[in-house]
Amino acid sequence: MCGIIGLHLRDPALRPELGRLLDDMLCGVSERGPDSVGVAVYGDETRNPPGQEAVSVLRAPGDLDRAVAALLFGRRSGAELDPGRGRPAVTATPAGDTTVLTAPVGGEALAAAVHAAAPDALVVGRGDDVVVYKGAGHPSDLARTYGLRDVAGWQGLAHTRMATESAINPEGCHPYSVGPNQCLVHNGSFSNHATIRRELVRQGVTFDSENDTEVGARFVAACLAEGDDLEKALLRLGETFDGFYTLLVTTADGFAVVRDEIACKPAVIAEHPRWVAMASEFRALAELPGIGEARIFEPDPGRVYTWRR
Repeated sequence: MCGIIGLHLRDPALRPELGRLLDDMLCGVSERGPDSVGVAVYGDETRNPPGQEAVSVLRAPGDLDRAVAALLFGRRSGAELDPGRGRPAVTATPAGDTTVLTAPVGGEALAAAVHAAAPDALVVGRGDDVVVYKGAGHPSDLARTYGLRDVAGWQGLAHTRMATESAINPEGCHPYSVGPNQCLVHNGSFSNHATIRRELVRQGVTFDSENDTEVGARFVAACLAEGDDLEKALLRLGETFDGFYTLLVTTADGFAVVRDEIACKPAVIAEHPRWVAMASEFRALAELPGIGEARIFEPDPGRVYTWRR
């Protein structure tokens, strides 16, 4: 049993309220997953400034920003200013187990520099629009650690975990963010994940954990890289994976929700002119602005629901 929440804002006037709304929603699913919490937020320009990319890192050493700056810019000190911008070339912002690095370079280059500078560190998210946080602990404590209520942006999701397939640690937290600006959270289990993992490994895909959810995330990322849109990628997942699940997937374009054909895992969607939201429990949606006027429904089995910016 895990908890999922997601919020996609249609009304730009609500963007300063994204973090507060997500924090209130998180309270409604905390009991479903007291082990750990992962959060992804889109569009917060203070955490991921325009013209930069962010990577989220677990097990980051304290001097990682300086080491990464030296690799990327040939400098001895990451505190040196990026010319013309008046700020450090690489900025590190710790939040509990997660450290977010930002720099004016591509996400792949930034992630590669992290791997080179700190081989034991783990990159758990990257993109020019998203910031990912992961940590083990109670949801309310971790929401404060991440400064969730202060977030501004246009979209976010969170996952509270009750571990069944892997250890309780930050590495096993959702979301799994294995492509640029892509995140996937999962309530349920994939029964044939080991078989699909072996096939993906044969195709050259590498994995960071033993979690079955990561297999689903890697599969979806591979489909998107091949040119599928989000709906087609999730339909292909349904044709390939066995198990019981509710999935929420976010990208820089929007988000999607899908349940398996039996649909035994809970999910509720609320659609309003100002926003779209989903959660594992209705009480997570109850305080959203205008909830009384929203269209509220349970997603049909096997159907992919998508919303775009």
